[in-house]
Amino acid sequence: MDLLFAFDAVLQSTYSFAMSNDSSSGGVQSVDRAISVLEILSRRGEAGVSEVAAEIDVHKSTAFRLLGALEARGLVEQAEDRGKYRLGFGIIRLAGGVSTQMDITQRSRHVCQRLAKEIGETVNIAVLRSTYAVNLDQVRGPSAVTAYNWVGQLTPLHATSSGKVLLAHLDDGQRAKLLADGQLQSFTSRTIIDADALERQLAEIRKAGYASCLEELEDGLNAMAAPIRSYHGEVIAAVSASGPAYRFSEKRMHELVPVLISGADEISERLGYAH
Repeated sequence: MDLLFAFDAVLQSTYSFAMSNDSSSGGVQSVDRAISVLEILSRRGEAGVSEVAAEIDVHKSTAFRLLGALEARGLVEQAEDRGKYRLGFGIIRLAGGVSTQMDITQRSRHVCQRLAKEIGETVNIAVLRSTYAVNLDQVRGPSAVTAYNWVGQLTPLHATSSGKVLLAHLDDGQRAKLLADGQLQSFTSRTIIDADALERQLAEIRKAGYASCLEELEDGLNAMAAPIRSYHGEVIAAVSASGPAYRFSEKRMHELVPVLISGADEISERLGYAH
């Protein structure tokens, strides 16, 4: 994921070579074109000079000079098939320089704080780890009645809203493997332990754009979650809101779904995802 976030740092590098090779008036245009070249290669995997020139609407000689400058900095390299270019390992070097500030918890923190205030309940960020959803960050809402800290906790995929979001967006093979590793454990009388029933619910989650859990992990605890997407659009995390069932009811959650989805979309945008 750090690779995808390196473009901010790439901008600094491309700006330096553009300004040193072009006039001041043309430097900004060169930076814009160079970034466009990197985005094309990120999207396509490989591209030739003619393809790059066509996409950024410049002469082939201009595209060739841009690719040459980027190649000199190690940001692109020629593929085995001569004439084709791809992203180079210089991108990894740049990514390493910005990885600490590109961390998903930092990118999502401000949004989670706002969501906790708007929803009034505890908000968490979770990612998939092995056969669990692990919580990376937590913000308590003003209505939270307990100080339980979910950060670092491994929670079951099938019995949590975040876990269901992560499960729902795995490819069929990965999901089948995870669900086949063992029997679905029952935590309360409402935990879904039938694999077919769970698969049907996961299909609904993909359509609806969010998941909910009604006292499936703990009696008296409800939660809902929405997917967070990376630069390329894959679901890499989930943002959830949870609270006591007497207050965070099914009706209340339904009313707040647009707020949660909007927050998840904003975090995705901060990670580089464009709808």
